[in-house]
Amino acid sequence: MSSTPTATKGNGKQTDLADMPMDLLIKTLKSSADGLSQNEAHARLSQDGYNELPEKKESPLLKFLSFFWNPFSWMIEAAILFSAIVGDWVDFAIISVLLLANGLIGYFEEKTAGDAVAALKAQLALNAKAKRDGKWVTVPARELVPGDVIQLKIGDVIPADARLLKGDLVKIDQAALTGESLPVTRSSGQQIYSGSVMKQGNAEAIVNGTGINTFFGKTANLVAQTANVSHFQKAVLKVGDFLIVIALLLIGIIILVRLFQGIDLHQGVDVLRLLKFCLVLTIASVPVAMPTVLSVSMSVGAKQLSEKNALVTRLSSIEELAGMNMLCSDKTGTLTLNQLSLGEPFVMSGVSQDEIVLMAALASKNQDGDPIDAVVFQGVKDPKQLIPYQVIQFKPFDPVGKRTEATVKGSNGQTFKTSKGAPQVILDLVPNHTEIAPVVNQQIDEYAKRGYRALGVARTDANGEWQFLGILPMFDPPRSDSQITIQNALKLGVPIKMVTGDQVAIAKETSRQLGLGQNIVDANVFREAPTQQETSLDQQILQADGFGQVFPEDKFHIVDVLQKQGYIVGMTGDGVNDAPALKKADVGIAVSGATDAARSAADIVLSTPGLSVIVDAIKLSRQIFERMTSYTLYRIVATIQILVFTTLAILFFNTYPITAIMIVFLAILNDGAIVTIAYDNARIPKTPQQWNMSQVLTLSSVLGTICVIATFLLYYLCDRFWQLNSAQTQTYIFLNIALLGMMTLYSVRTRRAFWTMPPAKSLALATGASVIISSCIALFGILIAPIGLQGVWFSWLYALVWFLAIDRVKLAVYSLLNPAKAGLGKTYQSLWQRISG
Repeated sequence: MSSTPTATKGNGKQTDLADMPMDLLIKTLKSSADGLSQNEAHARLSQDGYNELPEKKESPLLKFLSFFWNPFSWMIEAAILFSAIVGDWVDFAIISVLLLANGLIGYFEEKTAGDAVAALKAQLALNAKAKRDGKWVTVPARELVPGDVIQLKIGDVIPADARLLKGDLVKIDQAALTGESLPVTRSSGQQIYSGSVMKQGNAEAIVNGTGINTFFGKTANLVAQTANVSHFQKAVLKVGDFLIVIALLLIGIIILVRLFQGIDLHQGVDVLRLLKFCLVLTIASVPVAMPTVLSVSMSVGAKQLSEKNALVTRLSSIEELAGMNMLCSDKTGTLTLNQLSLGEPFVMSGVSQDEIVLMAALASKNQDGDPIDAVVFQGVKDPKQLIPYQVIQFKPFDPVGKRTEATVKGSNGQTFKTSKGAPQVILDLVPNHTEIAPVVNQQIDEYAKRGYRALGVARTDANGEWQFLGILPMFDPPRSDSQITIQNALKLGVPIKMVTGDQVAIAKETSRQLGLGQNIVDANVFREAPTQQETSLDQQILQADGFGQVFPEDKFHIVDVLQKQGYIVGMTGDGVNDAPALKKADVGIAVSGATDAARSAADIVLSTPGLSVIVDAIKLSRQIFERMTSYTLYRIVATIQILVFTTLAILFFNTYPITAIMIVFLAILNDGAIVTIAYDNARIPKTPQQWNMSQVLTLSSVLGTICVIATFLLYYLCDRFWQLNSAQTQTYIFLNIALLGMMTLYSVRTRRAFWTMPPAKSLALATGASVIISSCIALFGILIAPIGLQGVWFSWLYALVWFLAIDRVKLAVYSLLNPAKAGLGKTYQSLWQRISG
């Protein structure tokens, strides 16, 4: 048993509020069963603070300075130091600008991303029902204060430490706090803890601990929070590591060659200049902007998804959503309207239709907003019929027992019980269930074939024995957009399996209406089949179009089996017991109206009903994946172009083909422009997207080689054919790398011809500004040798010719990498696996 936590007051004095007698507790908290007034609550909020754990807020200045304390920044800072030592003050100034620009871009982009994510989290903030001024009102959970009286129902995440007031027994899942695997039972006067989940029952409680003074708050500081890194992020970061290794290898070759070519080790200035050049070359080659581009792309995507009413709780789930190739969807409220209507009841002999509806209404609770309870109350012809009855005790519905129960006192003073729930569960209550089961089951099947959900109703007689009254049929029509949405999902390569707790016959009828298959598996076989049939059951799950009579643990099993077969699985859910399956799924989706527990477990929370939002989210996530793939391709090609070309030029021409200042210009202009790819237009792939390293390596290697050939040929023309001086030759090379780099980006951002997909305005403006500035630098000779208007025009024409060639080669490579054709992909996949270990 865990020790009882104590609540700490603002003055530091510890008071054991968890074990204090209730009357003394209420007196200590200066509250009552009617809660606090609004004025008193606001006063306590000002005194005690918000009901949330204090976040460690980093100083904006320290956050900004952190962008200058990392390996990339150290290389730039070393280059600045070397420039100062050798007296290259122009280089010193320009490289300093690069350092500052990188810091500013990283700081503001990350701040924007962080603000966007914070805004999304604010939309998902928990609310609580508190009694203020004697009335129940909904308030943000962070505004609860000690002394507040709160109302809790099944599925709620308990928002603060509290003591239960008078009421029924409740079951609470506090595994996240104590590690207990099973829910614990709590009754009036007992302590419940913030962060636990209501698994069964409704209750009122008085808050006795908030924020840091909760049991969770005291232990939270001992738990290390780690950020999840998605598969895609790991792959892209691995590409970054790969590029850094290649860069260091080639730069090592450059240093050795230059030393061999005659640099005197005793001439320290020459050695420092060589080291400075290599540092700057490394800066321009490695993906400095990669973390920023990743962060911005994910946060922009999350914001765009929120505009489509899908709130992202885990950014890396965007990548999982792009690769999702199986979706398990709830029926009620997702594929159907969740707008129940009551049909004509089936009643046993001697029971009237009015009586069965009345008894069902007494076994319901209208204020909880349950759709089944609501339709039952609507079925009562005259609400005055309920007045003579007093509900003494009410047991709310729980997913395991699958029924509600009320103890009722009639006008004659006699007490009886009434219950409603799953027909088979209600049938098992009555002594004569064996006799009436054939007739009742036949009626249930007839309702199911017509798509009606059946609700059994029973009450106790004067002897306390249960009597089966009959069945209430309810119909939940499919959503008008569900069939089209399912077809759209199939076109995107995402089949849908329907998962419902309703009978198989109901599931089949709903599937028929929605255009889904009729192979519906009864989930009872998961629990009843012997272990040796496990392989057979797995095959049934793979081949099924849907599942009926599903329990929450069945959802978890379905997801587990599909994942073991290689599927990236999405699962929708709304109930407290859906949380394990939502956690287990690659993409857990809490649908509109989900409980707090489901929302907390999910990766994506939908704020509007239906599946259409999920299809929109799939499309958008795939676009984000495309943008990141385009960035990765561009980054590898750019690295190959500048590093390999520079190494070859030093080897063959014994000279630096480009200056440090030019490399700095390229780094500033390219990295500044490439961040806008996060906002670019992108196609929506028709199939689930997964990282294809063989294709990326093949394409980027081929295109990078072409860029090296183009730049090397230009250097040969300038140096040997036209016999330009070294400074002008370097300017031609600078402009060629700048132009061809941005043009290559326009090619790799689509698998078709470059003109088939126009760029977003932001990308067009950023890349346009980059090449215009580069052209002006070369034209007017800003800190480099000018080449004049004729030279700029030639550079543009030369780059355009090679760009068109690059685009055609790209199409040819994609054609070769088609699985139906040559097997180059496997070769490069094997190569990558060896490189990455």
